[in-house]
Amino acid sequence: MNEATERLRLRFSKTGRAVYISHLDLMRTMQRAFQRAEIGLKYSEGFNPHAQMSFALPLSVGTASLCEILDFKLREYISLSEIVFRLNRSLPEGIKALEVYEWENKAKNIKWLDIDGSFEYDDRSAAELLPELIEFFSRESIVIEKKTKSGMGQSDIAPSIRSILLDDDNGSVTIKAVISAQEPTLNPEHLVTALRQLAPQLAPDFASFTRTQIYNADMTVFR
Repeated sequence: MNEATERLRLRFSKTGRAVYISHLDLMRTMQRAFQRAEIGLKYSEGFNPHAQMSFALPLSVGTASLCEILDFKLREYISLSEIVFRLNRSLPEGIKALEVYEWENKAKNIKWLDIDGSFEYDDRSAAELLPELIEFFSRESIVIEKKTKSGMGQSDIAPSIRSILLDDDNGSVTIKAVISAQEPTLNPEHLVTALRQLAPQLAPDFASFTRTQIYNADMTVFR
């Protein structure tokens, strides 16, 4: 096995209009980008061969990210900088290859996510709501109803919030948080869900989120 072609990881961003590309469509988009860039992906064997590529943490539609991870294998060696250059000529607007490197850590070891977010209010004052929002997310328990594989169930999201800072900025509430990426997974949209279910008077009229960094369990940057 040639590690120079077997252990490759792409870090890329997904912003702007690209945030509305679904995970399934993103997989197709990336495969087409590799094809247009004439970068030969390795395929599985058998009756239904598929490109050997996998995304670490599927991103919800509408959420932006500066730290998406895609692992892939190549048929033959291409320099890492050349892969980035070729992909960026082939990727659509809003998706940008940031770096390619030989991975050091399995994706299953990702534990925490940095997220930036914003709560916007049409007819309410963000500054006036801020103290109540801070108090709400300081609770020891925040139990919400959410979909599970077996139907609707209850989940306490408070243990999945490692830290959260909220502030008023030009009429909106900004959020900087570190949340659990896996086991359990906390979708940042669940922060809004919690407000809608438990404190609807604080729920924003619009919310947006961006992933900015991913970490191991000990809060070292995941590579």
